[in-house]
Order: sequence, then structure tokens, then C-alpha cells
Amino acid sequence: MALKKQEWPEVGDLVICTVETVTDYGAYVRLDEYDKRGLLHVSEVASSWIRNIRDYVREGQKVVLKVLRVDAEKGHIDLSLRRVTKRERIEKTLSWKKERKAEALLRSVAEKAGLSLEAVYEKAGALIDKEYGLYEGFEKSAREGVEVLTKIGVPEELAKVFVEVARERIRLPMVKSKGIVELRCLKPDGVRVIKEAFLNAKKSEKTRDAKVRFYVVASPKYCIEVLADNHKRAETILQRIAENVVSNVIKAGGQGVFRREK
Repeated sequence: MALKKQEWPEVGDLVICTVETVTDYGAYVRLDEYDKRGLLHVSEVASSWIRNIRDYVREGQKVVLKVLRVDAEKGHIDLSLRRVTKRERIEKTLSWKKERKAEALLRSVAEKAGLSLEAVYEKAGALIDKEYGLYEGFEKSAREGVEVLTKIGVPEELAKVFVEVARERIRLPMVKSKGIVELRCLKPDGVRVIKEAFLNAKKSEKTRDAKVRFYVVASPKYCIEVLADNHKRAETILQRIAENVVSNVIKAGGQGVFRREK
């Protein structure tokens, strides 16, 4: 991000650029992450013959380019479009978007904490960036809370603000795991037994960071659905809840079995 970015890019770096001027011999661009100008020569636009350079680049367009040469004394940066692979373009664009989101989140932390952006980065942002990556650190703190930040040296009060901002502003991706339990209880209060088995299983499982849902497929089959931030967590919760439900029904004199949904 801008707070830690070096003044000049290095040869081989991928950079996000905004096309400013297009000419017959190339395009002048602004390197967004460095606030420098560079030249994309027409020979570095495409590997094939170019009839019209504007078929490839146009004013105002955001492009991912590769740094070929840097002359800091003369202020020259030569860039290439044709040497950037599709995968590099996608990965660089995603990385840049994360950096921008992270800086916006950091600004929100600074405002809530009543500190300058530079002070927040120095006291916490740099530590988080080094340990997790800045945006990834925000995501991790949203999932796991203050401790993931304090254990790497972030002051507790500032860590609380980070977590507050992260949980307000980041929508964490969720994954789903599902399974089926077949339950039978022929006792007069069998319906109550099965209902309480589900309620007790859910209460016994700590699911602050996950969502659990039960519904009837077709008696005696019941579906357990778990949404969590990663597949391993969802699978673990599903397995424990299913085993708990089956165990509760069997203890009450019924029958039960759990199977994974294919």
C-alpha cells in the first residue's frame, strides 16, 4: 500500500497503470501505485502486428504492465503489455484491489481511534502486514477477534478498533457442509425427543463464527446444514452436531444414523 511503497518500481514488477495519452508510437501512462509516469512503446503492446494501437489501449483505461527499465535519474520508466500473462494480470488486479480495500479500512481505523493514518500503520498496520498481509489480517481479525492482533504486538485498544471496523466493513466468504440424520423414536413423546436432540446439540456446540440450520427432508430424514468461513470448520461442526443429535436420540431410547450428503 501507499504507506510502505518504495519510490520507484523494480525491473520485472507488475504495476497498475492508468493510460493518459495514446500516440502512434505508444502510450504514456500513470503508475497508480507510485505516482510516476511511464512509456508503453508500441513494440511492447502486442506480439502481433498492430494496425491501430487504440484497439489495445485507450485513454483512461486501467492496465497491468510489466516494468522493463527504470532510470530514476532521468525519470524514465519503460513498460510492457505483451509480456504480461493472463494469470499475472488477474493476480495483480486482485492484489491491487485488496491493497486499496486495506488502505480504506486502515483510514476508518484511524478515524475511529482519533489517530493519523501514519500512526495507525506504525503501531499496528506494519505488524499485521508483516504477519498476515494487511487485508488478510483484517479478515482474520473479523473471524477470530482481538487475540490474533494482540499476540503479534498490536495494542489491545487499537486491536479492538481493528476488529470493530473489520466486522462492520468485511463480508466474509462462507462455505456450506450438509449431512442427513435418520432418526426414529417410537415412544409416545418421540417427536419431543427428536426436537430436543437437535436443540441440545446446537446449544452444546460453540457456533459464534458459523450458522447452523436444521430442516425435515422427509421423515425420518433430517438435514443439518452448516455455514462457516472455511471447509474444515464447517465439516468439524457438522460432524460434532450430527453425532450429538444421534447420541441424544439413542440415549432416549430411539434410533439414529448420520450420513454425508453426496
